[in-house]
Amino acid sequence: MPRQSKGTQLKYQRIADALKADVESGRYGPGDRLPGENELMEQHGVARMTARHALGVLRSEGIVEARKGAGVFVRSFRPLRRSGIRRLAGEQWAAGRSVWSADLGDQRVLTVDRVVVEEAPASARVAGLLGVPAGQPVWERRRRYVLDGKPVLLAGSRFPAELVRDTAVVRPDPGPGGVYARLGELGHAPTRFREEITARTPTAAEAAELSRPSTVILITRTAFTATGTVVEVNDMVLDAASYILEYEFDA
Repeated sequence: MPRQSKGTQLKYQRIADALKADVESGRYGPGDRLPGENELMEQHGVARMTARHALGVLRSEGIVEARKGAGVFVRSFRPLRRSGIRRLAGEQWAAGRSVWSADLGDQRVLTVDRVVVEEAPASARVAGLLGVPAGQPVWERRRRYVLDGKPVLLAGSRFPAELVRDTAVVRPDPGPGGVYARLGELGHAPTRFREEITARTPTAAEAAELSRPSTVILITRTAFTATGTVVEVNDMVLDAASYILEYEFDA
């Protein structure tokens, strides 16, 4: 799509571009409060909705965050680089390391602040991926991950119930190497993965869990054994402004 010239840009776009330039130049640094709607209305002679839309552009791009009752502030949060291939290498979890540790190259700490493990009926979609009848019980592991005090990721893994029932896979803490190491000990080590990536707006529940991002990335990972058996379906919902997805491989 051709880039709009300044003369044809909408007012909110011009205001958003000016604010982004101020952030890039250092006029507003991490943690600084940006002009609010009233200030932008006065400075630019625009309606409140135009000022609100301009700030919304910066928020959707992850440049700023709104704090209820305080205003809009430049984000100090650094995006997390998610290595889509290195993190799933067998030597990673076989050596007792979490797949998440591959994303943390600078001593930052990704923590789990909630884990729910329970047996529940499989939805039609999950049942189709796992190759079990819809409604058949599966074991679910649902987690929320926090980085630098901010919720950034929701993850929900499902496993065939007969495969993992009464094993370490369904413990809140499955131990070194996580669930893939435990599946390996059961003779069902994953040897191949497929990930499908979708960007969309969050559901109401996801927005509440992730501090109301404007966009999320849904990554659905399916784990296969050497014989092609599906042993896990994992839906991961990422705050889009908090992640960079990285895929590095040989030609």
